[in-house]
Amino acid sequence: MDETDYKNLINDIIVKQIQILGKDLVLIKTRKVRGLQINSDGQVENISAAPEEALQNLIDEFSDFLGPIEKKIVAPLMQKYPSIKIPLV
Repeated sequence: MDETDYKNLINDIIVKQIQILGKDLVLIKTRKVRGLQINSDGQVENISAAPEEALQNLIDEFSDFLGPIEKKIVAPLMQKYPSIKIPLV
């Protein structure tokens, strides 16, 4: 397991969310995610939890807000990182 892949995937998700929802809202939402520190540009500065936990927390935060649309956003991005196995429920 490579933490770099998790950081890259999380960054990709955040970029996609910014395109859809706007930077201000996405930064507010991502700063609530346990185990994840994000800078003002929306990039991961630090993952203080297990990377898979931080990723799942991020997906959960946006799933609560976007519902099933979140799965449609994240699934194609996850294909770039086949080593990461997070179930999208």
